[in-house]
Amino acid sequence: LISGDSGGTGASPLSSIKHAGIPWELGLAEAHQTLVLNDLRGRVRLQTDGQLKTGRDVVIAALLGAEEFGFSTAPLIAEGCVMMRKCHLNTCPVGIATQDPVLRAKFEGKPEHVIDYFFFVAEEVREIMARLGVRTMDEMIGRADFLVPRDVSHHWKARTLDLSPLLYRPAVPANVATRCVRAQDHALDDALDHELLRLAAPAIERGERVRATLPIRNTHRTVGAMLSGEIARRRGEHGLAEDTIHFAFTGSAGQSFGAFAVRGVTLELEGEANDYLGKGLSGGRIIVYPPRGARFVAEETIAVGNVALYGATSGEVFIRGIAGERFAVRNSGATAVVEGVGDHGCEYMTGGVVVVLGETGRNFAAGMSGGVAFVLDETNQLARRCNTSLVELEPLTDRADRTLVKQLIVRHARLTGSTRARRVLDRWAELLPAFVRVMPTEYKRVLEQRAAQHRQERRTTSRGRPKRILDVEASRSPAASGGGADRGLEGALRAAGG
Repeated sequence: LISGDSGGTGASPLSSIKHAGIPWELGLAEAHQTLVLNDLRGRVRLQTDGQLKTGRDVVIAALLGAEEFGFSTAPLIAEGCVMMRKCHLNTCPVGIATQDPVLRAKFEGKPEHVIDYFFFVAEEVREIMARLGVRTMDEMIGRADFLVPRDVSHHWKARTLDLSPLLYRPAVPANVATRCVRAQDHALDDALDHELLRLAAPAIERGERVRATLPIRNTHRTVGAMLSGEIARRRGEHGLAEDTIHFAFTGSAGQSFGAFAVRGVTLELEGEANDYLGKGLSGGRIIVYPPRGARFVAEETIAVGNVALYGATSGEVFIRGIAGERFAVRNSGATAVVEGVGDHGCEYMTGGVVVVLGETGRNFAAGMSGGVAFVLDETNQLARRCNTSLVELEPLTDRADRTLVKQLIVRHARLTGSTRARRVLDRWAELLPAFVRVMPTEYKRVLEQRAAQHRQERRTTSRGRPKRILDVEASRSPAASGGGADRGLEGALRAAGG
């Protein structure tokens, strides 16, 4: 994928929008020519993006070597985007990039608008192809000789440009491919999931509990994804009963260990994991801890790679050790306990609960619009490293929050054998002031509004009931038991019916 300097998220800093990157034409031409010269082009599909808008843009990209073309801004405009560049602030005035129901009601886009736009693009592509005398897209790929530079000799600066390297077409034998002609071998026949499916057959077919221990290597990727897909096909979105399938692995897991794991699947790893652990987690449970004979200090060692829990929607993850960068980015509902994270932790998070029993990297909680994070900040560095544009840092004073955090740490200690978790529990009263709650400002406001609305509804429906019943309900209320009006995340969610 060759991405150009134009386009991208409207939430980017002005310096990145104006002064970063190079045109996709340069990168695409160089990549295509290099692959052709090394007889590798036949094994690769090239895609480019960066403010592609018209059929002419598509044709130029194809002639420079692209087979796929990425569109984003133009289809958004077709849906009604007015380029306010407020995508990250939840204030999109046309209801596209927002969770606010009032603003979402303003959305007037229809699928037909985008479909019509692409039909117009395709029509222009066909017209240009007819003028060039080519019948298929494949005939255009890499035909830079069809491109002729515009005469800019009258311009004092543009006339110094030499575009011949950009339009160079390598002279190669006829047997050297100049476009992708060979399908990629994903080696799915050798995937570890085939063995997992065989072992898990009693669970999938009859709901029986299954337990097994297997070795794993870093060449085993997306372990658990095929298994979860089969469970979803056979059992539906609710999956299996909790912990029906429990596979324990020993070794180093490859990329995307536990990706899309569904409810009922527990994957336990004694070792370490590569990037994208728990990507798209969908109700499953992942447990990671170091080898039992390891001599290193677990809470000071990287246990999993970058971008763990990317786009997770539900489920649990317990990691004894430190995670890499962008931990829980775009997490929308999963619960995780980890003993340290790298830069950009909880970035763009919209839901779920994350407990960090250690330090965070810089830019923590950037773009975080939902969910909550609890960080054990013993070094008082979180305020400096956190991106507070959308979140507030608060002490852990609410009783419901304290109970939630302690319960998660207890489970973390039990499932991973974490010495750090045990130390925190042993010194709970002493370390409690070091915990910081990271809560999105708007998310907190919404929870408080829902809780207030729920209390109002309860008061309204309780009017006219016998006093004896009201007394019983009052005695059961959180306020009567000392919980107070503001009961934290869990209490607000319960009050809202969540």
